[in-house]
Amino acid sequence: MNPIERILKDYPMMILDGAFSTELEHKGCDLNDPLWSAKVLIENPDLIAAVHEDYYRAGADCVITASYQATYEGFMKRGVSEAEAGRLIASSVEIAKEVRDQFWSNEADQLMRPKPLVAASVGPYGAYLADGSEYRGNYGLDRAALSAFHEKRMQTLIEAAPDILACETIPCLLEAQAIVDVLSNHPDMYAWISFSAKDGAHINSGEKIEDCARWLNDKSQVAAIGVNCTALEYMTSLIEAIRKGSDKPIVVYPNSGEQYDATQKVWHGCSTSEHYAVDAMQWYEKGAQIIGGCCRTTPKHIYEIAVLAKRQL
Repeated sequence: MNPIERILKDYPMMILDGAFSTELEHKGCDLNDPLWSAKVLIENPDLIAAVHEDYYRAGADCVITASYQATYEGFMKRGVSEAEAGRLIASSVEIAKEVRDQFWSNEADQLMRPKPLVAASVGPYGAYLADGSEYRGNYGLDRAALSAFHEKRMQTLIEAAPDILACETIPCLLEAQAIVDVLSNHPDMYAWISFSAKDGAHINSGEKIEDCARWLNDKSQVAAIGVNCTALEYMTSLIEAIRKGSDKPIVVYPNSGEQYDATQKVWHGCSTSEHYAVDAMQWYEKGAQIIGGCCRTTPKHIYEIAVLAKRQL
């Protein structure tokens, strides 16, 4: 049984963590760097552990590792050796597992929640490029080249023994297909595939998310299909579209509701954790069962979801 199926068999909802980089910045990290949050694996891994612990304590049933932008190519471009790059990538899983195990050994309410999972983040090719192309998907690479890019990192992550892979912010079906190709080489590992979307029906490449979900529906190692790093207001229609193409569990973790100004590199607007939690329950009613947050969400957002879910479900 895959890890998501195992949790959803006994619990109506699986709660993910929220934004990772936001919390690192709150703890004093400067992430204006091509490696983004992955540079903290080099500089201060204890802060990564602290963020994971904050989310476990907030009620997350799964945390996502700091490997979104951690690639062999990216680390080696920084001057890190290939062997050290592999160690850093694997350490992202090891840190999250160590924090989870320590937290769970002291968790007083073990009977009230599932033992949390560790999901190893697999970011898109565009995240390595650090040029925003993960929000377009126009890489100019074919399926084989994308598979080759993902193979070594995915193997390293899988050897570190996470519970599942979080293949996230995927902008085009071609890259999802390439990831599934790599996944088939590791038949004991499961993954969720989460796309980034431009509106309520289309992923960032312009392809219909319903069609993407339909292609993924018979892939046995794909444990869930969904959307992340996407505007909050599109969630309901995206959930409905995914359900038309697939009967797999649906995962959603949108941005907080604030708007990003790419020119000034600042966020505008606000999103209260209470309102976000109410929205999350509406996504659940529409069919999403795996729910968390992406950019600008915090442990407070996740805590409010956990509180409201316990009250209503």
